[in-house]
Amino acid sequence: MNAAGDALKLPHRPLGRAGLSVSEIGFGGWGIGKSMWGRTDDQESMRALKAALEAGVDYFDTAYAYGAGHSERLIALLFKEAGRRATVSTKVPPKNMEWPGHPRAKLALVFPPDWIRLSAERSLRNLGADALDLLQFHVWHDDWLKDPLWPELAATMEALKKEGKVRRWGASLNNNDPESGLRLVASGAVDAVQVLFNMFDQRAADRLLPLCREKGVGVIARCPFDEGSLTGTLTRETRFEPEDFRSHYFGGERLDETCRRTDALTPVVVGPKAETLAAAALKFCLSFDAVSTVIPGMRRVPHVTFNVRAADGNYFDARELAEIAKHRWVRDFYL
Repeated sequence: MNAAGDALKLPHRPLGRAGLSVSEIGFGGWGIGKSMWGRTDDQESMRALKAALEAGVDYFDTAYAYGAGHSERLIALLFKEAGRRATVSTKVPPKNMEWPGHPRAKLALVFPPDWIRLSAERSLRNLGADALDLLQFHVWHDDWLKDPLWPELAATMEALKKEGKVRRWGASLNNNDPESGLRLVASGAVDAVQVLFNMFDQRAADRLLPLCREKGVGVIARCPFDEGSLTGTLTRETRFEPEDFRSHYFGGERLDETCRRTDALTPVVVGPKAETLAAAALKFCLSFDAVSTVIPGMRRVPHVTFNVRAADGNYFDARELAEIAKHRWVRDFYL
């Protein structure tokens, strides 16, 4: 099928009230940033980016922190070579470079207004863009809404919108606490939030997703594969390169426990609706109407081909989701 036909087939959803429609499968740009994922080949990354655009993926999620702008620049190169653009979201790194966001850190150390402006203009250059479709804080904690600097920061956000440099604002919520942004969502200060959400860590479904639906805030679901455990390819013999953060994420006894839990989950979700655990992982996220798009990492063309096929509208119903809920596993392997 040609690129236009593929684009027509890939379903879209609104990004909340933001007046923007995005493909149900988006492109997660962390893995192509040449940082923390082991050896990465730019030519292979470009082939994956091109395959995604041709398949109808029109939401690309990146961040300056993904290789000090490397991921942003690859996406800019994609658009230049393709002769057309798509929706891009990028992120402002915390100035203190601490993930996750902690309430003990004051806004003056994390997101001072001049840092926000510098970061926005830097990402504009990296992306070769006139305006950023969505600019997210790369960490967040609701206590910052009470920080004395918040009114000035909010004024800077509004000024960047009026200048036409940022069209929409969002926040990427802490991995270990999807409820760290509930007050931000309720405040109306952001158009979208990004949150870790998968068949193991389902906490976002408790309060965040219903609130986002109520307030018209878009939801970008990240880490649908739990950094690889929900792809169905992880085994007890799997080993990662030392520079790959997953060597820590699945280190020690974590790997065996992960495999034991995926073994139990697989027969529950693999069946008529999902032929593989990986397909089920994507379909799980898309089974919630509050989710606007899900952003798996796609470093190779076969990843793209597989992932876009999952967006077929045949998702899990309430009864099936209740069975999957029995396999919740709350932990923070990022620490």
